[in-house]
Amino acid sequence: MGTDGNDGSGTFEVIPAVDVQDGEVVQLVQGERGTEKSYGEPIEAAQRWLDAGAESLHLVDLDGAFEGERGNADAIDAVIDAVDVPTQLGGGIRTVDDAVDLLERGVDRVILGTAAVENPEIVGEISERHPESVVVSLDAKDGEVVVEGWTEGAGISPVEAAKRYEDLGAAGILFTNVDVEGRLEGVATEPVRELVAATDIPVIASGGVATLADVRDLADAGAAAVVVGSALYEGQFTLEEAQAAVDAAE
Repeated sequence: MGTDGNDGSGTFEVIPAVDVQDGEVVQLVQGERGTEKSYGEPIEAAQRWLDAGAESLHLVDLDGAFEGERGNADAIDAVIDAVDVPTQLGGGIRTVDDAVDLLERGVDRVILGTAAVENPEIVGEISERHPESVVVSLDAKDGEVVVEGWTEGAGISPVEAAKRYEDLGAAGILFTNVDVEGRLEGVATEPVRELVAATDIPVIASGGVATLADVRDLADAGAAAVVVGSALYEGQFTLEEAQAAVDAAE
């Protein structure tokens, strides 16, 4: 992936999200079940973004994220088999074996959230076997990392957590600001700036992107990439427009 944007050596990347629930692509508002809007078949969605120029895909097993075990393995495996760009996958990956199985199956990076918060050493154990393969998902609400589908506070700030995982070998941080997630009301750049300043690994931003200005703002804040879901699915802008807006500013 074209990460490392925060040290000036790489190109900022706009990564489309393919979030899967009950075998369909959906987008949730603030991560709450019951708010979902469906956007069809996962393979069709993935192909749509590839046709639009996506250089990687962000895959999430939402049922896995909520239930703690992968509920859409077949649908997501089909996407991985069908695409020829790097993929990062999160949702329900709780053990080293889970992660290694996925990496050996063809996923390029696994995204660990709750598992990494509950057992930070898992990041190092996976990274030893597959270097540069673990992205730690830090979801923040009111300046605190939250877990278990954003329902519980972890008692640690995003910056403290990011430093911990960087030391353990994480290849990047996926940072989601829950306060703005899925609402199409804009992004909060200050928490992103703080994370970028505090770590040397790429920070991938997620949550609240509604306009091309939001994409540019996150690039300006030092993020290496941004994951975009609702705004792309709702046609607020195209993937080509988003990438072009950042490329023009670089």
